[in-house]
Amino acid sequence: MPKSLRPYLTWISLLALLQGCAGDAQTLLPPGAHDMQAIWNGATSGHTTLHEARLALRRPIHIEPAELQQLYTRSAANELRSQFPRLPNPDLVLYVFPHLAGSEQAPVPGYSTVFPFYRQVHYALPGERLEAY
Repeated sequence: MPKSLRPYLTWISLLALLQGCAGDAQTLLPPGAHDMQAIWNGATSGHTTLHEARLALRRPIHIEPAELQQLYTRSAANELRSQFPRLPNPDLVLYVFPHLAGSEQAPVPGYSTVFPFYRQVHYALPGERLEAY
């Protein structure tokens, strides 16, 4: 930005800020003849009150079991599983016995780990595989 424009832009932004603070809330938003409680109760007109309209919209809640709801629920995981199913890749479960490791012979507790037979997980293209995995 050229140096000659910087003071002008500073003054313009300062004047705009002061102009925004110069307004009065009562002149910008004059108070109405009725308060919120009167509007809620419908005293201002012969129309249906907001409370009555709200009660008319309430419907009984019918909750279905979670298993039925899950069938109709869409999620990113469901979409990916249904469009791109995994191809079979059996897992090998390996148990590592407790042992001592390192130069200080620190004890390591026994644990299980899983190795897939194939190095990479493969996915079917949409419509390529129909049976479930």
